[in-house]
Amino acid sequence: MGRRELARAAQSPKRGHPLVYTDALIQGLLSLKQVFHLPLRALQGFAQSLRTLAFPTLPVPNYTTLSRRAQNLNVVLPASRSGEPLHLVIDSTGLKLYGEGEWKVRKHGWSKRRTWRKVHLAMDANTGQICAALMTHQDVGDGEVLADLLDQIPVDTPIDTIGGDGAYDSKPCHAEIAARGAQPSIPPRDGAKPWSESTPGAAWRNEAIDVIEKSSRRDWKAASGYHRRSLAETLMYRLKTLTGHSLWAREIGSQATEVAIRAGVLNRMVALARPQSVRIA
Repeated sequence: MGRRELARAAQSPKRGHPLVYTDALIQGLLSLKQVFHLPLRALQGFAQSLRTLAFPTLPVPNYTTLSRRAQNLNVVLPASRSGEPLHLVIDSTGLKLYGEGEWKVRKHGWSKRRTWRKVHLAMDANTGQICAALMTHQDVGDGEVLADLLDQIPVDTPIDTIGGDGAYDSKPCHAEIAARGAQPSIPPRDGAKPWSESTPGAAWRNEAIDVIEKSSRRDWKAASGYHRRSLAETLMYRLKTLTGHSLWAREIGSQATEVAIRAGVLNRMVALARPQSVRIA
């Protein structure tokens, strides 16, 4: 496929020259960048080497084009669906941007403020696939972005349960969960008081408060299946171990794209390497 065919396939409704490279191509190259931890210049050379081996007439975007397109790229998460209703577990973690390293701070003190971004992920506990990913500023609370995460999941996708820690124990969060027809799996905060029956999610939450008062919070977690939320913590460890503890990009848009690309890479890896366990006895 030549430049003219690529441009025709990637035509955009926006004003200006039509795009030469499709979003899928840019996303694929940026995924290779995350897998092999390549700078943009090295990624360009890597893609040119692949072209030489198999596609001698295929144009390859340079590192400047990759950097520019990453700022507004619409990333599509490759996620496999089992056909069953989703059991979402939601959590957040932090990724560093810049600042002094731990050893430097301990030895000489810090000279500039450390900066990081907050990454929010929603994973299907049944398949291990990330269904929604979002990056925010470090000061944004977990419960504030639940609606944005759920907006990334198609409305016609059934959701059975949405689990999170006590940060999601708020009326707006329970309202969003009820709007999707899902069951919450969120522990009430310490000292929580019952809500009025007209509040969305009040019946489930008030029952959880009664069970905790009669027995204990540990017994409630074991009986309600809340411990499946620990899969989200495993996901955060996997994210940092396989893709790094820091973000490469410096622009806000590119950082959001990088987070979504990393989530897509993890989905590919889980789909290829996740064992299929079947109970036989």
